[in-house]
Amino acid sequence: MPCHASSTAAPALLGGSPFDSRHRWKVLTAGVVANAAFSVAFSGIPMTAVLMRSGYRLDTATLGLMLGLMGLGIALSELPWGLLTDRWGDRPVLLTGLSSTAAALAAMALWAAPHGEQVPPLSWLAGGLLLVGLLGGSVNGASGRAVMMWFGEGERGLAMSIRQTATPLGGAIGALLLPALVLHGGFGAVYAVLAGLCALGALLVMAWVHEPPSSAGRTLARDTTRVPAKVPVKTACVAVDRGPLHDLRVWRIVAGIGILCGPQFAVLSFGTVFLHDFGHASQATITGAMVALQVGAMGMRIWSGRWTDRRRNRPAYLRGCALLSVLLFTALGMLALSGGLLTGASAGRVGLVVLLALTGTCVSAWHGVAYTELASLAGAARAGTALGMANTSVFVVCFVTPLSIPHLIALQGWPLVWFVAAACALVARPLLTPSSARPIP
Repeated sequence: MPCHASSTAAPALLGGSPFDSRHRWKVLTAGVVANAAFSVAFSGIPMTAVLMRSGYRLDTATLGLMLGLMGLGIALSELPWGLLTDRWGDRPVLLTGLSSTAAALAAMALWAAPHGEQVPPLSWLAGGLLLVGLLGGSVNGASGRAVMMWFGEGERGLAMSIRQTATPLGGAIGALLLPALVLHGGFGAVYAVLAGLCALGALLVMAWVHEPPSSAGRTLARDTTRVPAKVPVKTACVAVDRGPLHDLRVWRIVAGIGILCGPQFAVLSFGTVFLHDFGHASQATITGAMVALQVGAMGMRIWSGRWTDRRRNRPAYLRGCALLSVLLFTALGMLALSGGLLTGASAGRVGLVVLLALTGTCVSAWHGVAYTELASLAGAARAGTALGMANTSVFVVCFVTPLSIPHLIALQGWPLVWFVAAACALVARPLLTPSSARPIP
């Protein structure tokens, strides 16, 4: 087995990052803005589902297809983008992805938005959403790898969780902004604003994101925390690293992440339709519920990242989130079974809105911890590939979920949707815990 050539002591990273303590936070900020800019599109457009259904004159099944196409694009592109990130670096991939995504959204503003009574061909909307997903898939893995390269083990959970707050942050902005934009400026204004946000993210990446300052930084950013400081070189021999694509432990947690995202996407893609069609909630109530969900998810992601960094209990936290999601989705399904009582009972409608917001918060709270566990398992230098694998799994589920929900509704109504979501969380629970043994890349 090959050994590390240097006879110097391996640096201990448990206390923090070996890099410039100020610039790493700029890198993290740029990553958050880049992810949030794309998340406003990805998570925000479903917030306009009711308006999209009427504006583009869609039935519920076709609406589900449109809402899933962006996720399909991301699923198809995540792994290739992740491999390119590990080969080219974070900066070129982020710049290429964000600038091209901005251009695609600008094109949608011109040609894929309804104007008055004129509705563009459905293929233009479908193609635009798919293209935005294909190009925007670059953001997730590249920004995650940047965090792994710039932050030491003792801070990665917090840093990755802060980065992961970009998704609910974008969703909250989208829930507040996009429906109002549709009502006052149409979908053309929505796509134009989304293009501008992606361009802003590209500018911050251009200013702040680059590889660590030396080739030594790349070595230090690897998971050298697995080799204690001052351990002689002869004890640091490791097996040849075949990479995340050949590691069954990585595939196990990748599968768990993807499956647990099914319930999350059920809430994010059809939560507004559920509250409108089933709960008879007003647009203001729907907006408030979805914003509360996203803000709650942001707070929980930051808290959970810091808490698990201190306690080093990521697997236990992930199991707990999955179990609580099972219980909450089961409760939501049971409440949906009593739908007839909600029609004339305002307390029942309030309970439905609150429970949906709590359930969506819980099933969105675990991402930063799970992605940190996955990236640590793969090693920082291979984090782009591992995160690309995870995001491919996530967005395959993102595509399938909104396609499946209309069929579940037609079969047995909304209770079946939420009971299936509970079952998914139950299946994901044991998969989110990798083997305790971790390689040294």
